[in-house]
Amino acid sequence: MMRRLCTLLCAGLLAGCQTAPLPPLDLAPRVDLARFMGPWYVIAHIPSWPERNAYNAIESYRLDSDGSVATTFTFNEGGFEGKAKHMSPRGFIVDRASNAIWGMQFIWPIKADYRISYLREDYGVTIIAREKRDYVWIMARTPTLTDEEYQALVRRIAAWGYDVGKLRNVPQRWPEAS
Repeated sequence: MMRRLCTLLCAGLLAGCQTAPLPPLDLAPRVDLARFMGPWYVIAHIPSWPERNAYNAIESYRLDSDGSVATTFTFNEGGFEGKAKHMSPRGFIVDRASNAIWGMQFIWPIKADYRISYLREDYGVTIIAREKRDYVWIMARTPTLTDEEYQALVRRIAAWGYDVGKLRNVPQRWPEAS
């Protein structure tokens, strides 16, 4: 009897230590891959370690004939005049019904969770998120967003369970087109 009581007590304590699971992230309902390809300015992010001091960050996508996505991430390290950095992971479409869930491979054979969780109807703004809520990227086809649009995107990210206090604005400074 005492052993059973101890087992129940331990189980109850352990159950109390568990965190509530987060709800599934929103997904863009259907991503037209041809329209999604091309360059995206990284406006803000909860950065991974290599990009924590990124300036002028741009993520570019190209759909290859095998159905995978050649990705190029470029930025200046630590400042606008900082050393140019570049990464070339490969994206693999996991969910062909929506094209919104990818596996992003930086190192073989590991494919990181990569979700197109929001995509503005005109394909001008996107949010890339992860189920773990550890990293997130707000990206746009232009290097800036209005404050109203940016704040609406931050509220969306917060509603998904992200700690938006970790969000970092990515400085973008580009010469104006003449």
